[in-house]
Amino acid sequence: MYAAVMAKRIPKTNSLAERIERSIHVVRGQRVMLDADIGQVYDVTTAALNQAVKRNAGRFPEDFAFQLTQQEFTALISQNVTSNIGRGGRRKLPWAFTEHGIAMLSSVLRSPRAVRVNIEIMRAFVRLRRLLATPGELVEQLTRLAETVRLHDEQIAGIIQVLRHMMEKPPDDPKRQIGFHASNEGS
Repeated sequence: MYAAVMAKRIPKTNSLAERIERSIHVVRGQRVMLDADIGQVYDVTTAALNQAVKRNAGRFPEDFAFQLTQQEFTALISQNVTSNIGRGGRRKLPWAFTEHGIAMLSSVLRSPRAVRVNIEIMRAFVRLRRLLATPGELVEQLTRLAETVRLHDEQIAGIIQVLRHMMEKPPDDPKRQIGFHASNEGS
């Protein structure tokens, strides 16, 4: 079911590169693709993909591929799709493949399509790395926003100071008497 749900999430009309980019998730602080998404773009079943990985387990250490916990899987499902998990579906938790794990898949899956897809996946990871590594327009906008907020903070602090001054009770001056005051000294 998860593969079917994920297939619905990634429309077939998009280019391969767009489908791959939409399939990259962040899990445990790493950018990964799930086995069902990889199987879909490689055009192999998830079971066949996972079987090939099991046969070559030595090529996939923990930093190349890892199985999601139930909590991680549930969080991904809730972030990406709304589905009824109770009907059919996966019997096992999905595997997540890091960029290195996906590169290793090219040595396990040797079809011409796998080679082409693997190249596209590597390009997608490189594009993401460039977007995150190079300062761009977004960084510049955030810097300008921070400066504007800092300026506004100073202006608001000045307004608050004036308002507090206006709300202070004036100092008690002895009241002057109104009218003509004659001095009694000369009489």
